[in-house]
Amino acid sequence: MIVTVFALKIGMRGRMPKLSERPRLPILLLAAACVAVAGCSVWRGKPEKDENEALRALMKAPAPPDLIREAAIANGMQAIQVDGVGAINGLVGTGGPADPSIFREQLLEEMKRRDIEDPNHFLESPDTALVRVQATIPPGARRGDPLDLRILAPKESRAEDLGGGWLLDTRLRQQMAVQKQLMQSSVRQSEVLATGTGPILTRAAYSPSQDGNLKIEGNVISGGVVQVSRKLALILRPQYRHVAMSSGIAAAINRRFFFFDGTTRRGIAEALEDDFVQLEVHPRYRDSIPRMMEVVRAIGIEPENSDTQKRLTTLGTKLASPATSADAALQLEALGESAVPTLLEGLKTSNPELKFYAAEALAYLDRTESVKPLEVAIRDTPAFRAPAMLALQGVKSQDAIDALKRLMDQPSMETRYGSFCSIRRRSDGRRQLNGQSMGEFWVYQVNSTASPAIVVSLRESPEIVMFGVPSPLVIPQFMRGPGGIMIKPESDSPNQLRISRFQVGKEDQLAVVDNTLPSLIAGLVSIGGGYGDVIEVLRIAKDEGYLSDQFAIDPLPKSMRTYYRDDANADPTVGDEFVDADQ
Repeated sequence: MIVTVFALKIGMRGRMPKLSERPRLPILLLAAACVAVAGCSVWRGKPEKDENEALRALMKAPAPPDLIREAAIANGMQAIQVDGVGAINGLVGTGGPADPSIFREQLLEEMKRRDIEDPNHFLESPDTALVRVQATIPPGARRGDPLDLRILAPKESRAEDLGGGWLLDTRLRQQMAVQKQLMQSSVRQSEVLATGTGPILTRAAYSPSQDGNLKIEGNVISGGVVQVSRKLALILRPQYRHVAMSSGIAAAINRRFFFFDGTTRRGIAEALEDDFVQLEVHPRYRDSIPRMMEVVRAIGIEPENSDTQKRLTTLGTKLASPATSADAALQLEALGESAVPTLLEGLKTSNPELKFYAAEALAYLDRTESVKPLEVAIRDTPAFRAPAMLALQGVKSQDAIDALKRLMDQPSMETRYGSFCSIRRRSDGRRQLNGQSMGEFWVYQVNSTASPAIVVSLRESPEIVMFGVPSPLVIPQFMRGPGGIMIKPESDSPNQLRISRFQVGKEDQLAVVDNTLPSLIAGLVSIGGGYGDVIEVLRIAKDEGYLSDQFAIDPLPKSMRTYYRDDANADPTVGDEFVDADQ
C-alpha cells in the first residue's frame, strides 16, 4: 500500500513544485486513499467493508475549535536581516584603500558582475571606502517598501570619516556561514532581497562624543528598497491538519477581511495545503501587521449564528474587567461590525485602560467614536501612546487628523513628534503638513502653541521639524561646523549670518542669510551641505548655547511600555496608576 501511494505522488508531481503549483489536496488524498484501499484489498484479501471504513476515517475532518488561534499559529512574523558589502564615494580624502579580506572579495565580485572597469583602482582611492550594509525586512513587507540601512566600515576599510559620502547601489541578501571542513567555512547567500543607495548620516553628526568610531558608522534613512514581498501564513497544529479545516479557516477569515481588487471582491486568505493558509495584508492593517495577525487568530471559525449574541454578551462582560479586557477587545474587533455596540458600551467606563482597549478596536473598525478617547490616551498615558497613535493614524475621518494636530500643542516632545509622524505616514499626510523638500531631506514648520522646539529624524524619513516659530540664532563671533563650514554674524547686518565652506580640491562656497533657523538650513544646503551637516550644525549650536529652543533627536514614543495597574483597587471604574517616561 505504501509503495502504491508513493508511486501515485511521484506520478502526479514528478518534481517538488511551488506552493501555488501543488495539486489540490482533496483530489490527491482521495485518489491516494482509493488506490491504497484497492491495493490492500487485492493483496491482503481484506473485506471491502473494512477498507471503506478506513477511507471514511481518512477523510473525516476534526471538529473545529471556537477560534482560529486554537487551531493555528502565525508564520512569517519574524524580521529578516539582510547584509551586503558596498562602496562609498564622494569622500574628501577621508576614505582609504580596502585591505584584502572576504569583504573586498565580495565587493570585487559584485563590481565585476556589473561590468565596472578597473574595480581595484576604484577601491584604492582615498575618496572611496568599503563598507558593510545591513537592513531588517519586517513581516509582511511588499516589494518597493522603503528600508533604513545601517552602515559600518570594517577595520579592513581604513576609512576615517564617512560623513558627506554616498552609498553606491548595493544588493543585500540573507547570509549564512557554513562549515565545510575543519577550520574552513563558506558563506551561503539567498537571492537579492533588498537594494540600497543614498547619502550617509554618520553617528558623529548627532552624538556629542569624540569617539572616532562614530565617524565610520551611520545609516541611510529610507535608502533601501524591498525587492521580494514577504508572505504571511497560518500553520495548522498537527491535530487539526485537514484540507476541510484549512479551507474552513480561510473561509472564516475571508468573511471578515476582504478588499476590492479593481471591481472584484477578494479575501485575504487562501488555503494552499491541509496545514497551510496563506494571508495577504489587509490595507487597513498595512502599518499594524502584528495587530492584524492577532485579530485574524481571534476570528471564530464557524459563521455567525444564533449564539453570536450570547458570545457578544460574554465578551462585553470580559471587556469590563482589566484582567480580560485586552483579549476581549481583540475578539470583538475580529467579529467586525456586529461588535460595534458592545465596544461603544465599553467607552462609557471611566477606567483609562478599559476605555483605551475599546477605543483601539473601534479605530481599526474605522469608527470616529474612537478619536476622542484615543486622543486622551495619547495625551495622558505614555504606556498607551504608541499603539493609540498607530490606531488613530489609520482612521479615515478628518476628525483623526484634527486630533493629531491638537496633540502637537502638548509640551511632551514625543507626543508632538509622534503625532506629526502619524499624520505624515497617511497617504494624504505630506499635503496636510506642507513640507519643503531640500533634496536629501524635508523641512516642516508646524503650528504649535507649545514652546518652540526642533526635532531631527534618524529613521523612516530624513526630516527636520520645527514646532512653533523658532527663535533667532545668536552667534556672538563665529561657529565651526563639519566639513569646513564656518558661520559668523554678517559685519554690516547683525540680523544676518555669513556661511562659508572651504574644502580641499573644491571651490570656496559662500551664502549670506537671515539669522532664522529656516534661512540657516536653506543657506547650508546652498553651499553643498547635506542632512548630516545640518544636523551637526544644529547640535553644535545647541551645545554652545547659540540655539535657545528645545532640540530633540528622534523622540518617537516607545512601544511595549508597561502599564502599571493599581492592584489594590478592586473597583475597575477607578483610574489606574502609570509611570510617565516624560517626567
